[in-house]
Amino acid sequence: MTEETTPTIHPAELTNDAPTCAIDTNKKIITEESGEHKKWFEEAAKVTTDSLGDFVKHLVNDYHHDYGTIVHAIAAGVGATMSAMNNSEEGGLTGFQASCLMWEILQKEFQIEWPVRLIKYENMLFPVYEKQFNSIPYEIWVWLRERAKYLIENEDGLADSVKQHMKSISDGVVPFGYKVVNDE
Repeated sequence: MTEETTPTIHPAELTNDAPTCAIDTNKKIITEESGEHKKWFEEAAKVTTDSLGDFVKHLVNDYHHDYGTIVHAIAAGVGATMSAMNNSEEGGLTGFQASCLMWEILQKEFQIEWPVRLIKYENMLFPVYEKQFNSIPYEIWVWLRERAKYLIENEDGLADSVKQHMKSISDGVVPFGYKVVNDE
């Protein structure tokens, strides 16, 4: 190889856990510290269905990503897709629909199943949100008891302390100082 064609090694790849690979010199080398990724989210909000493909290609083809920047690039691509679809003739999500979208993505892409709660700790500053931090809905309590019984009966290898905890739940002891509330 001549000096001109010798591949460049990205500094992030000089660790024991990163494989060595050649850097495409046509791509901009970025890191999270460079902050390059911050503008992608502003751009993503303006993407249309016509420009979506070009935006995604830009994120993939114009940068050499490190461990962190690829996450930002994918997030910006997802955000661009949502913006493009929502800003189309078929779009116009309400706030409620947007929250449903978030849960749909968590379930389908990250296998986060019901029951689950997203906690915004800033809400601890406002008394109206007290129930979020000290109570569980009755339907979740029923689910927890049933799930504890199921796991005790069907899961091999549970530690004794875990079995005892699950047994107390299945017997009706609400864990961790929580209260059960009926939100009807």
